[in-house]
Amino acid sequence: MSIIPADTVLRAGWALTSREKGNKVGYGYRPQYFAEVWRPGEPSLVIPIATKGNHSNAVISAGQLASASVHAEAVHIGAWNETPSLLFSTELPADGSVTVHALQAHGRDGWLADSSGESADLDTAPSEENPFPGIQPPHVGGAVREPVPGCHVTPEYFRWFQQVLGHTSAAGLMAFTGSGQATARYLTKRQGNERFDDFEHAAAGSVQDISHRLLGHTYAGTDHVFRLNGPRVEAFSGVEKELFDLLAEGEGEEYRLRVHASRHTRPQLAWDKKWGGPVSIHADGSVLAIRLLPGQHVKPS
Repeated sequence: MSIIPADTVLRAGWALTSREKGNKVGYGYRPQYFAEVWRPGEPSLVIPIATKGNHSNAVISAGQLASASVHAEAVHIGAWNETPSLLFSTELPADGSVTVHALQAHGRDGWLADSSGESADLDTAPSEENPFPGIQPPHVGGAVREPVPGCHVTPEYFRWFQQVLGHTSAAGLMAFTGSGQATARYLTKRQGNERFDDFEHAAAGSVQDISHRLLGHTYAGTDHVFRLNGPRVEAFSGVEKELFDLLAEGEGEEYRLRVHASRHTRPQLAWDKKWGGPVSIHADGSVLAIRLLPGQHVKPS
């Protein structure tokens, strides 16, 4: 399963602001994310996700869940009012425990099942479409009803939308590694590929000096240094080197085949002694590792 920013995905088909070229949605409510449940060569199940948070209590969360439904319902995939969705409201009180309230809306659609039986090809270049803005309600007595505000992914766009989801997910992984050109290759112009096209990190070129070996595997990525209550902390974000090379070369199909085959063995959270800190490895091959910057000593409290 991939969690993908909804705005980035939707921009491949709709203009979300007045400054963007294309068919204007003219509606400010949208889910924050899509969950794509996928298997290589098969249709994906897409679930809009709307999230909110507060520093108060369950009463506020109840109101947030109600308003979150407006965001989730702004995208229909397939049949009218049959798209499943997930709504979250998180309480972050000044004292006490964090509480997450969740609601699930069941739906019989959300499947990107193309009538031709073919799935999207993630090795092809990203493309933009221009579906007409609005969600089309079913006809009543043969009469066509006015569309309601939002974005409607209808069957003729299923294959394209599955491709956009896969490309946008790959772009997110490449951005996580700091590779600008590899990020840009998976985005359309309206999605902002020009913002990434000029920057490239060494792991995608002939010099691969931004890499670490963590828990027995080599990862390509980028380093960040920041202060955490005084001490300087180094964080490394990246993707397993073999998977990084596939995505950097535009081989999205082979990437998904390998990730799917290893989905039960790759997730890992452990302390790497050689690295000197915790390492978190996700099923998609990404890694986040944190440690005190070498050469520092923390005074005992």
